[in-house]
This record gives sequence, C-alpha cells and structure tokens, in this order.
Amino acid sequence: MYKILSHNDLDGVGCGILAKIAFGNQVKVRYNSISGLNREVEWFLENEEKDTFLLITDLSVNEENEKRLEEFHQSGGKVHLLDHHKSALHFNDYEWGQVIVEDKQGNLTSATSLLYDYLVTNQLMEATDSISEFVELVRQYDTWEWEKNNNFEAQRLNALFFLVSIDEFEEKMIERLKASEHFYFDEFEKKLLEMEENKIERYIRRKGHEIVQKKVGDYFAGIVYAESYHSELGNELGKEYPHLDYIAILNIGGKRVGFRTIHDHVDVSEVAGHFGGGGHAKASGCSLTEETYKLFVEETFHLEPLREDAKRNRFNIKQSTFGSLYKNRRDELFLLYPVNENEWAIEKNKVKIEEIFSSFQEAEIYLKRNEMTWLVKDDEFVNYLMNEVGKAKG
Repeated sequence: MYKILSHNDLDGVGCGILAKIAFGNQVKVRYNSISGLNREVEWFLENEEKDTFLLITDLSVNEENEKRLEEFHQSGGKVHLLDHHKSALHFNDYEWGQVIVEDKQGNLTSATSLLYDYLVTNQLMEATDSISEFVELVRQYDTWEWEKNNNFEAQRLNALFFLVSIDEFEEKMIERLKASEHFYFDEFEKKLLEMEENKIERYIRRKGHEIVQKKVGDYFAGIVYAESYHSELGNELGKEYPHLDYIAILNIGGKRVGFRTIHDHVDVSEVAGHFGGGGHAKASGCSLTEETYKLFVEETFHLEPLREDAKRNRFNIKQSTFGSLYKNRRDELFLLYPVNENEWAIEKNKVKIEEIFSSFQEAEIYLKRNEMTWLVKDDEFVNYLMNEVGKAKG
C-alpha cells in the first residue's frame, strides 16, 4: 500500500495523478497546503500501518518531522521525499530524501517530472507519449519555462486546473492519459479556456492600476493585493513595470505573500527565505506574518498606485532621438534624451540633472524608481515641444 502527501497546486496534483495511474487502488492521495503537510505526516506516523510506503512530493516537512521520519526510516519504515526547491536541498543528507533542482541536462525540475522519472526508473510505470507530454507541460508551467518558450499550452493546463475541482481534474487527466496517444484539450475545455483567458486579461488590467512601489532591502518591489491568477499577474506586471525587481502579491484572506520576478538578477526564493518561506528563483512565497504585514501592508497603505506608460504613442516613444517625456504626480516633467551613442541625460523641469547614464534603460529605471514617473501621451509631448519652439523664436 502507498500513501502520497503532495501539494495542492498543479505540480502537486500532477504527482497524485501519476501515482494513481501507477498504483491504482493501492494508493491513497492527500493534497495539502504548505502548513497542512506536517499535521498529515504526524497522523501517518501515529496511525498508518508500518508497511505503508509514504511518498511526500513537492513539499518538505518541518525540523521535528524531519527527525521523526529519519527514526521511522531507521526502524524499517518506507518513506521517500521528492522535492525540487532549493530550500529543501538538505533532505539529500537522508537516504529517503531526493531533492533535485536541475536535471543532468540542465533543465529545472518539477515534483511531477521527478516522480515520473522515479516511477519509470523503478519500473512502477510505463512511459508513454501522452503522460510525457502532460508531465512536460506541468514542469514548464511550474518552473516558468513556458513563458520563455511561449508554451501557452502549459499556461492553459494550469488555468484548467483552477476552473474545475481537483477531483474532476484528476478524473479527466487520468482517463485521458490512459486512453490517448497524445495529450490534448477537448473542445469544451478550449471554449472554457478562451473565456477564462479573457477574464484573466481584464483582471490583470484592473490590478495594473492598483500596484504600488516600495524599496524593500536592496530591491524595488511592486506590491498588489490579489487572490487569483498570481503567476499570470506577476508575469504581466513584471513586464509592464520592468524597473521593479519583483512583484509581491498579497492574499489577505489566505494570509500569504507570493513573490514573482521576470529578472535573472533576482532570486525570489531568497526573498521569501528571508521571511521564512521558499520556492523557486522566479516564483516563491511566504506566510503573511506580523513582519511581512508591517512591511508590505502597513507601510504601503498610504502610497499612491503607479501610473502606466502611455500606450499607442506615435511621437513620444522610448529611446527616441528627440527625447522621451515623463511626468510624476507632482506635475514635474522629465525629458530623457541621448547625448551621444553611449550617454543619456535627463532634464527635470528643463534643468539638466548631474547624473549621466550609459543606456536609456538605466536612465528610465532611475526615473521610475526615484521620481515615480510615467511616459506621457503624445498630445502633452507635442505641447511641450511647441512651447520650447515658441520660446526659442521669442
């Protein structure tokens, strides 16, 4: 008999699906939040029969249960922990721990991909094209590779996961993976996903008007309240405001903070780790504690939201040889313009500031971080230029 304790997100449920395909009626699967895992482990150690094989996937236990699982293993109990988070690497010190962040080919792993390899290697499951394709979609979504690879099928799989119950998702996937040569979405799911994508787009657009900016430690964070679509929201807000090092997404009801970044110079698992959490370099999270509440909620409540750059401009565009005009909430104007091929300068209210920048991007980051500016619309830019021309003629 097997028992699998896994996370309640797509990657965690992907593990449960594989386990049910491999073991059928011989496995019990329980999905847990990060905080709920340790209660389940304690219950297992106190109540389950010793010959039940315990698999823990996509989650790691606390220090107390770590010791108890080692004692369970030493006394002949069967346990295996599979994880892919850097914060869990110390479990590799145990015979029953297997934590792999990157595979031998240099690809980031997911719990689903690790369990699949484990099951196939130990001849507990036969590899098929449909299962392999499903596992790869889960892996790419969980590691954010889907965004780099433009693999929107992975994003759609996660969207479908949240549109139906876990039981329904499990049932659909198990039946499909057993019966089909290749993974696919049926026509009803495609229509459902199309409607959901439109909903997500509207949601992200609304949240884009609510984000505030704060320097937290060495990084500039964008902070927004949201209970849904954290990955999609973090990704799009990161692209909309690239001067921000990461996006902090506050789920007050769930008492969680999610961290997302699109940048390679930031590892948000380290950010989350500072607050007792963990995760991946691009996506991580922690609990909303008194410390994080004070930092991300109390100290930002009074801040005004960021303003988006003007869209569909023809004249006031970025990196223009004529200069690009920005504005802040104090109605101060900033002209960012090239001095030569390697130097960019800024005029604040028509007075040149001392700093010289080596690129447009460097200068714009300075403006947005220090002056909270946005690119103004064409009409304001044209009026600005006409006033300058008028003064020159006068």
